[in-house]
Amino acid sequence: MTRTLLCYGDSNTHGTMPMAGIEEMGRFGAGIRWPHLLAAKLPGWVVIEEGLPGRTTVHNDPIEGPHRNGLSVLPAILESHRPIDVVLLMLGTNDLKCRFSVNASDIGHSLERLVRAVQISQCGPGAGAPQVLLVAPPPILETGCLAGMFEGGAAKSLGLSDRIAEAAARMGVAFLDAADVVAVSEIDGIHYDEPAQEALATAFAEAITRHFG
Repeated sequence: MTRTLLCYGDSNTHGTMPMAGIEEMGRFGAGIRWPHLLAAKLPGWVVIEEGLPGRTTVHNDPIEGPHRNGLSVLPAILESHRPIDVVLLMLGTNDLKCRFSVNASDIGHSLERLVRAVQISQCGPGAGAPQVLLVAPPPILETGCLAGMFEGGAAKSLGLSDRIAEAAARMGVAFLDAADVVAVSEIDGIHYDEPAQEALATAFAEAITRHFG
């Protein structure tokens, strides 16, 4: 029986390449991006790649648009792909932009709202709840063309893993710390380079198999 994994995230799920300039919009090819590599490591699974650059947890972005709000669009995405067995949820990096004025604890609680939306969605098999793998993104750097946008975010990001782990425990869902396997690129301090794609795919495949069979 085929099972479905929804990968819900931001530009680092979309496959955005490290940016040397703010105008760059490069994206790794399908054969390089971690969701595609993950699919090859999970026979019997359909892996859905749902990454939007700039996506936040629960915030309408006053500059980039309200459609970046990950909570507001999540119900439609869940319903469009149901039944979904597992949601791999990796968000929080864009919340570190100084325009949102939130800390690591706020981001952890925001992710709880997303997990709760999955759990009440009735978009799992038999109209049940999809299971969740909650992923903490690695700490960011304030460097390159995105440094001003994320001013003050690097220090906040150091506490992100612990706060997201606590959120996962409160919600009773599986947790993975991406910082154990990847780091952000020194080019822009936000995005992941090509070798990181394989590292993430391997770590996610192991976690999906371990937690969900």
